[in-house]
Amino acid sequence: MKSFIIDIQYFAPFIAYNTLNKFSHCVFEQYERYQKMSFRNRCTLSGANGIVHLSIPLEKGRDQRILVRDVKIDHRENWQDRHWKTITACYNRSPWFEFYRDELFALFQKRVDFLADWNMACFEWMAEKLGLAISWSLSEGYQAAYDKSSFEDWRGLLKPSTINELFPSQPRYPQVFEERWGFIPNLSILDLLFCAGNKGLENS
Repeated sequence: MKSFIIDIQYFAPFIAYNTLNKFSHCVFEQYERYQKMSFRNRCTLSGANGIVHLSIPLEKGRDQRILVRDVKIDHRENWQDRHWKTITACYNRSPWFEFYRDELFALFQKRVDFLADWNMACFEWMAEKLGLAISWSLSEGYQAAYDKSSFEDWRGLLKPSTINELFPSQPRYPQVFEERWGFIPNLSILDLLFCAGNKGLENS
């Protein structure tokens, strides 16, 4: 059976989780060069005023060309507190937020220095909440291409600027501000968890 390989993203979009849920093993690419304007350090939510983008500040800025595994988070500003307050503002009216609030708050209290480590901590938390029956590993070196008969390669596929063109629709679920903005596809997996609970993927 094929394995799924993808870059290490910050609470990745719904489509990433919906796809990896169809595989038994996922490989996260840690040896690629960091790419700016990606979901590696940002995620997209829905708020009262529309789409909200959260971005993790990085040491040396977003233009660095080092390996993803070596990218460090800039903790000079209290980004975790800001992100947590934004998440709370967006989802405190959602049906499932209260159920997961305390555990997610505890995650946002942990200082993690490397972006890849933080993103993997977010993935592990989310995988547990969604009950994903999937094993995962980190890449052991960079390969420009993988055998298509053995791997489904999504590295570099999902970008904020093009995701809606590639995936213009997705299975619908009730969203907090749907009456105001309509259904918004391709939001962070956080949106699905808080709006549809841990069975959200099973119903997609």
